[in-house]
Amino acid sequence: MGAMNEWRPIDAASAAIEPPAPRPSLAATLERLARAAGKAALDLVYPPSCLSCRAAVSAPGTLCPACWNKVRFIERPYCERLGTPFAQDLGSGLLSPEAIADPPAWGRARAAAVYDEGPARALIQRLKYYDRMEIARPIGRWMARAGAELLEGADLLVPVPLHRLRLASRRFNQAMALANVLSGECGVPADPVALERVKPTPPQVGLSKVQRAANMQGAFRVPDEARPRVAGRHVVLVDDVLTSGATTNAAARVLLRAGAASVDVLVFARVVTAA
Repeated sequence: MGAMNEWRPIDAASAAIEPPAPRPSLAATLERLARAAGKAALDLVYPPSCLSCRAAVSAPGTLCPACWNKVRFIERPYCERLGTPFAQDLGSGLLSPEAIADPPAWGRARAAAVYDEGPARALIQRLKYYDRMEIARPIGRWMARAGAELLEGADLLVPVPLHRLRLASRRFNQAMALANVLSGECGVPADPVALERVKPTPPQVGLSKVQRAANMQGAFRVPDEARPRVAGRHVVLVDDVLTSGATTNAAARVLLRAGAASVDVLVFARVVTAA
């Protein structure tokens, strides 16, 4: 008879029947039921709502179908350097004219969505100005998906910092909140003090690209104690929105001067002039 049909004696130890798993205690069962009942009661009083328009949804931390369809998620084809979407698929690995004419200090940028007047803008504003911290988790997950190729080779996540005066008035840094979510998703550590904002720059709204760049001169530094954590590392800068790139350019230059092997940029949304 062939080897497949050969009879072998059954080892008593291997044939032993494993004892059944211990049953949960009555207290544990009651606690689980109480949590479920409490959640059901909370959902009844405060039903889950859309993160953007507050319409009723089936699960918390989601968008309603109407708002989901309005978000312009960025998918390939896009500029491999700037992450801006192309209107047509002309092949892989292409750079936009802007990336060729005025290359940024950082290597690659990726964004989950286009920053426009729709739900993407509403989500950022509610996270940034209205303390809607629950928004950080879903958009951080969308960022992890959009920036998977950056995160795969990253050693360190560095949130773009706020100046201490602005941090005191706003009470939290939205970039740090997003970096924490990303770290939980991909396992790359986030370092909130690897980069410091030393210049209280005025708001960039209304400034030209040249004015924005001038505004950010000398805005950042890598503290001496953080240089060993940056040197030789592949860094991903994390922020909520990418507009002209002046802020991320200034931050990337400082990190590269401190010895970072490379700097990429990952944001939730980016401004696109023609998409």
